Amino acid sequence: VPVSRSASLHLSFCTLPVLLFANRIDIRQVLPHRSEYTLLLNNLENAIALDFHHSHELVFWSDVTLDRIMKANLNGSNVEEVVSTGLESPGGLAIDWIHDKLYWTDSGTSRIEVANLDGTHRKVLLWKSMEKPRAIALHPIEGYIYWTDWGTTPRIEYSNMDGSNRRIIADTHLFWPNGLTIDYAGHRMYWVDAKHHVIERADLDGRNRKAVISQGLPHPFAITVFEDSLYWTDWHTKSINSANKFTGKNQEIIRNKLHFPMDIHTLHPQRQPAGGRSRCGANNGGCSHLCLPSNKTYMCACPTGFKKGLHKTCLDKFLLFARRTDIRRISFDTEDMSDDVIPLADVRNAVALDWDSKEGYVYWTDVTTDSINRALWNATKQEVVVDTSLESPAGLAIDWVTDKLYWTDAGTDRIEVSNADGTMRTVLIWENLDRPRDIVVDPIGGLMYWTDWGANPKIERAGMDASDRLVIISSNLTWPNGLAIDYETQRLYWADAGTKVIEFGNFDGTDRQVLIGSQLPHPFGLTLHEDRLYWTDWQSKSIQSADKLTGLGRRTLAENLENLMDIHMFHRHRETVSNPCAVSNGGCSHLCLLAPSPLTSSCACPTGINLQTDGKTCTPGKVYWSDSTLKKVSRANMDGSEHEEIIATGLMTTDGLAVDAIGRKIYWTDTGTNRIEVANLDGSMRRVLIWQNLDSPRAIALYNEKGYMYWTDWGENAKLERAAMDGTDRAVLISNNLGWPNGLAIDKAGAQLLWADAHTERIEASDLNGLNRRTLVSPVQHPYGMTLLGPHIYWTDWQSRSIQRADKASGANAITVVSNLPGLMDIQAVDRATPLAFNRCGRMNGGCTHLCLPRPNSTSCACPTGVLLKGDGRSCDDSPETYLLFSNRVSVRRISLDTNDHTDVHVPVPELHNVISLDYDSVDGKLYYTDVTLDVIRRSNLDGTGMETVISQGLKTTDGLAVDWVARNMYWTDTGRNTIEVARLDGTCRKVLVNNSLDEPRAIAVFPTCVDIDGVSVLCRRIFWVDAHLDRIESSDLNGKLRQILVSPVSHPFALTQVPHPPHPSPRRGTTLSCAPSRPSLLHSSSHCVVTPLCCDVPTSTPLLRAHYNVNHSFSFSISDLHFSSLLFVSNPPPSPTLFSFPLFLLVPHPSPPRLLVRLCSSSFPLPFLPLCVCLSLSLPFSSSPGVPSPSRFPPL
Repeated sequence: VPVSRSASLHLSFCTLPVLLFANRIDIRQVLPHRSEYTLLLNNLENAIALDFHHSHELVFWSDVTLDRIMKANLNGSNVEEVVSTGLESPGGLAIDWIHDKLYWTDSGTSRIEVANLDGTHRKVLLWKSMEKPRAIALHPIEGYIYWTDWGTTPRIEYSNMDGSNRRIIADTHLFWPNGLTIDYAGHRMYWVDAKHHVIERADLDGRNRKAVISQGLPHPFAITVFEDSLYWTDWHTKSINSANKFTGKNQEIIRNKLHFPMDIHTLHPQRQPAGGRSRCGANNGGCSHLCLPSNKTYMCACPTGFKKGLHKTCLDKFLLFARRTDIRRISFDTEDMSDDVIPLADVRNAVALDWDSKEGYVYWTDVTTDSINRALWNATKQEVVVDTSLESPAGLAIDWVTDKLYWTDAGTDRIEVSNADGTMRTVLIWENLDRPRDIVVDPIGGLMYWTDWGANPKIERAGMDASDRLVIISSNLTWPNGLAIDYETQRLYWADAGTKVIEFGNFDGTDRQVLIGSQLPHPFGLTLHEDRLYWTDWQSKSIQSADKLTGLGRRTLAENLENLMDIHMFHRHRETVSNPCAVSNGGCSHLCLLAPSPLTSSCACPTGINLQTDGKTCTPGKVYWSDSTLKKVSRANMDGSEHEEIIATGLMTTDGLAVDAIGRKIYWTDTGTNRIEVANLDGSMRRVLIWQNLDSPRAIALYNEKGYMYWTDWGENAKLERAAMDGTDRAVLISNNLGWPNGLAIDKAGAQLLWADAHTERIEASDLNGLNRRTLVSPVQHPYGMTLLGPHIYWTDWQSRSIQRADKASGANAITVVSNLPGLMDIQAVDRATPLAFNRCGRMNGGCTHLCLPRPNSTSCACPTGVLLKGDGRSCDDSPETYLLFSNRVSVRRISLDTNDHTDVHVPVPELHNVISLDYDSVDGKLYYTDVTLDVIRRSNLDGTGMETVISQGLKTTDGLAVDWVARNMYWTDTGRNTIEVARLDGTCRKVLVNNSLDEPRAIAVFPTCVDIDGVSVLCRRIFWVDAHLDRIESSDLNGKLRQILVSPVSHPFALTQVPHPPHPSPRRGTTLSCAPSRPSLLHSSSHCVVTPLCCDVPTSTPLLRAHYNVNHSFSFSISDLHFSSLLFVSNPPPSPTLFSFPLFLLVPHPSPPRLLVRLCSSSFPLPFLPLCVCLSLSLPFSSSPGVPSPSRFPPL
């Protein structure tokens, strides 16, 4: 951005040296011995390197954030891009003021490149053995380039300015060689090394190297020289400094407290002496493109991608044509006119072509892959530009002025535009098109032209922004194919394969004339260059040309070529056109499109984003959708970019979706899980709102302003319901005379509810309370999705495969909007002209820390499913404190015991195939599980991250798994190998504990501590398991020894758990139950439950303590007693006095005198024994119905 300042400093250039330096966010000029400075350019992103052209009064700089090279006048005006593509980290820049060339280094691409001062004829000059080139300096008088490289082998090199005769000047005692400058008068070079904190000098050939300054240089970056002084920037001190160039003395700070000083140059005529002789002379050395100076002479060079030809020329002009499966060129620089294939990959059915002279790209459409592609003319950098929502892209045109891509699609009947790289795509014209074919653009006049060979063939034109559309030719046309523009004579040419002629006329269609009317079997592609017209012909299989004015002088350039399609002349001499979009993108936030006079340009938005009333700014938006095959909810920008999955787990058949754009929430129905859920727009903080009495919920619609949501349910008792958007105040509105209620829409203006019923074949309406019901449209075949826009309702119909419309008030004037659309599902209208209404959740999230959900006349704060809302009614716990974990083979689910709804939610553990057993390590928060399909034991965090396989070999059927949370071991049974094994939790130190007298060992449990059983007996450090074939329950110590049969016979035991470590006075989390059922319904049938208590952290200084506490009354059971949630399944029969009881799935203690016991359990033996641990245990009485005391009733220890 130019900054207006006084010109006094600029006028002093002729007499005083001025330091020109980049400061990242700006470029400044400062006098070495004065305090004043001039701000030349500001509001920059990240300006690093710079140089100037004194005689042209230009400054050039590189921006490593934008990856661009820019230029401006030395007074800050006329900012322009010079190089805007193919850059990664342009850290060095130098100007050849004699030959008017721009050189730069790029440490990202590891290249040194050169171009004209306007960025044209760009060429990669040096790239071999290049690592991290940084600073660059030129000696155009002698014809040399010098540069530093701070790669793995730091060095300073130089070569001729044409890239030849490359040599190393210095490659020792270098680490971070940064800035580099040439002392033209002294015939020396100076450089700085930021790692060695030194400024050095040497002769121009590298001899007589000497350190000038070796102290007081924390991090020198750039350096320049003028007369007897050196000037440099330092990152650490944020300053510009100077010293004597011979001795290094007289050091002083020119200016400090800078933002981030980068490159620096002395702006003075002496730094660019005018006496140098241009080796290229006045006519560019006779070179067609680049004339690069060498030591004593010069060399003609070609831009990268162009082949050097004879007589100082480059391969600059050739005829491009498509042959369906390949793209070829005919060079006009050779006499034989032979064609050669451009070696592109995966060309299936290329039809349309065009080219970009600025970057050298060739563009083509492929009607088999339905894509638009591009590559450099030498086949490098091939990429797909557009590959969505295309059906038959038959025409293509490049606006070389604003770098836009235009195309026609005969399948979708559209004309679209995008940036040249395919971004910001938008539909320009979609009405009254019937198989549009070719398209050409006229940036000079701001117009585009296209052919249409549908039922009523015609040639049309419109502004390149779709304005001022006009049919210019509509008679005597059959199959109008190729188009070509003669910018010189302002004529439009077209070929008609039906009438077999090539014609031309004025741009408005007047003065129509036949140019060639014979021997044109089937002309298709058409192009024009200079005074010749070129075309392809399907039937004659040839490429021909003729004089553009007379049609005479016909020649056949190539023949016997099958499948000829489009044709274009590639050259470097496009018309120079004034570009109103060049400055600040024409003021547009997104697309700036050329337009016919008097506007010259207008702003447009990518499809799905509307232009605001200022005519310049687009409001961004995203589209959300569900995929019932992938079982995911996704979102993306309206142009298809930034696609992301926001809900990827726990879904089955998500049939309904609704976005609360005000409160930033997404609601959905799932007919598979029979739930209605809500989450933030990014999928976070997911909550189940309604899960009871749902039977196939389908469509959902929101009335944000009133805080209501509505949904249809086409289950056995079809109905239409309403609830507050937080799930409360649920009510059935309509439940009679419904069949398959599908689409649903709310007419806020008309205060009515509209729905479509595919069974009754009606579209009906009622008021918002379900009253005053009436039929709007009948019959309709199979309506599915429904939406409202303006005065109309729109709906999709499965059977007619169409989108239809009718008046929303009466149902009259029903019409088909679009037909022949198979697979139609939902439909939503976007009306950005209507501002979003207000609700309290739209401001500061309604004061809620997590979810703010609207209600009628208020809002409510809510938490993700299973997380408890705190007493303040606004904030939530981070996660559930007590919960059940269980698997249904292909997923792991969680039921929180903190809340009363007991709704299971999906735990996003990836790659589950057949999970049989699982356990939870509450110390590290890891879930451990066995997968018998993969025969592995794995672990994962509960958020799905950190999944890893801990045991991957030597497993057959691991039916049981138990985690010793104290000793950090895990135990498992293997039914296939009839073994019980142990390993550390990371899978190391694996050992077989039991491998005899086992036949189908299944569940396993571990006692890692000591537990007082009955006041006398103590159970210490044992494992327990069930044997399904031997019908018994066994036990052993933790080393697999001292085996003991506890219960036998037991009829086919499968599940097992142990007495939980009794609760502690102040545990961190509480008791966690880990369960894996044999069927998905946890509460009906569980096959595996493991109670995993958390250890209480007791300081090592706590003495051995025994305390007694008498309990004189009974306690009632409550799920809210989190530390005793393991008693959830102990309901009936009451606990027996035996050690194990089935089918209770729990070990229960004998009745005993109540007491709280602190016991020190210590062991320091190697695996599998326990490390030192301090534990708490508690034994409790049981009354006639099982009950436990609340931990709060015990006095604190």
